Amino acid sequence: MSFLLGLDIGTSGVKALVMKDTGEVAGSATVEYPLYSPRPGWTEQNPEDMWQASVEAVRQVLAKCGVAGSDVKGVGLSGQMHSSVFLDEACEVIRPAILWNDTRTSGQCQAIREALDPEMLFSEVCNPVLEGFTLPKVVWLRDNEPDNYGKLRWLVLPKDYVRFRLTGELAMEVSDAAGMLMMNIRERKWSVPVLEGLGLAPEMLPRIIQSAEVAGTITPEVAELTGLAAGTPVVGGGADNACGAVGSGVVKQGRGMISLGTSGVVLAHLTAPKLVRTGTVHMFNSCVPDEYYMMGVTLSAGLSLSWFRDVLGDAGESYDDLTAKAATSPAGSRGLLFLPYLTGERTPHGDGNARGSFVGLSSAHNRGDLRRAVLEGVAFALRDSVELLRSAGWNGTALRGIGGGLKSPLWKEIIASVTGLAVERLNIDEGPAFGAAVLAGVGAGVFASVPEASDSVVKVVDTVGPNPAWQQAYDELYGVYRGLYPALKESFHRLVALQ
Repeated sequence: MSFLLGLDIGTSGVKALVMKDTGEVAGSATVEYPLYSPRPGWTEQNPEDMWQASVEAVRQVLAKCGVAGSDVKGVGLSGQMHSSVFLDEACEVIRPAILWNDTRTSGQCQAIREALDPEMLFSEVCNPVLEGFTLPKVVWLRDNEPDNYGKLRWLVLPKDYVRFRLTGELAMEVSDAAGMLMMNIRERKWSVPVLEGLGLAPEMLPRIIQSAEVAGTITPEVAELTGLAAGTPVVGGGADNACGAVGSGVVKQGRGMISLGTSGVVLAHLTAPKLVRTGTVHMFNSCVPDEYYMMGVTLSAGLSLSWFRDVLGDAGESYDDLTAKAATSPAGSRGLLFLPYLTGERTPHGDGNARGSFVGLSSAHNRGDLRRAVLEGVAFALRDSVELLRSAGWNGTALRGIGGGLKSPLWKEIIASVTGLAVERLNIDEGPAFGAAVLAGVGAGVFASVPEASDSVVKVVDTVGPNPAWQQAYDELYGVYRGLYPALKESFHRLVALQ
């Protein structure tokens, strides 16, 4: 039997996963690394930490699974989107990576909007200019660290940096490159109008490759470090959500995915690009060649539940206890609504100053109502993303569910009833590392194509549909929910200013 290896270069650590060529997961290992915040709103990591953790994770998972490196037929990588790794002429790291959740670049975002024609910019990159993306980070480096900017020769993303260390070959994979605001999404090439319009050199960006394309092979030096065999092919891989889509079978038109972790993601596969100018919804290149996906993000999904438990919950209350108490409240929490904007909101508002709120609270409400309102508030926020996907022409009837939050039967039924979409449970819920391993199988010739590979290993095992009585109540409440942010926006901003 042969095996495939997937590496996910995340924000908290590296997950290495070994998959049998039949699609069964043999095992995984995770090695953590630190995140630094030298100033409020800044988040950075050391790319060398990413590399060392990758080496250790590979060694651990091979030992754990009892797999010889020579039996691994391909390696794929996934990684956190948008985070910048700056390299000099010798491909040495210049400074710590600036991460996707770093908010230092508000001024640069505004400068980009003012410097470039908005129609040209949106036509090229198909996404709004936000602090998390890579382009504002490069402008920030030029504005604030001119000495480091003067050393800059190559710009890459975390998983592409780790792949460079594995193979010695520099390249940028297309689904990750799509999240930089530096690539023409539809033509899959670096955007010369955007880069030259800002005085940036296109030459700092490596060649763009496809997700399942072999980018290089494991070097003899890396073979000694990891236990992998020299010459093992390494494919381009994919952005974390793009690999999550591969790992959940969302690789064909009409399919959608919901991921419910700390944040919440609603993602739909598209065969052709669709531009949505209202609401902060993203469109990126898929791991399926020449196809796309659109996604919306709720920043505080599972975070809202963990915040409530830690701050307002009962001592020692587990998540199961919390949802059991929520189940004692009727659909609609007896007229209580929760806005889950604890860390601002991405979709549809794009507002870092939005804030969480309970609205409609009265002395008649009880602990169960509060808990259920949190679950429902997150579901309403996810419906905001679903509505934007529908406006772009997505007509799916179900969402394939991944992430810890969907282990709750109650939350799953609430989400199905709020969105009007069935929520499907899969036979595998391993996250982006699994999708990366599937891509490795395509590149190594184990599978013929990304859709074939994904469909051969990912299966729907059960489905939860909308509760008709709940759905009627939620449709009425959603209209109230949608009116709350516009009514409170000015107050949110004033409160943040007073802080």
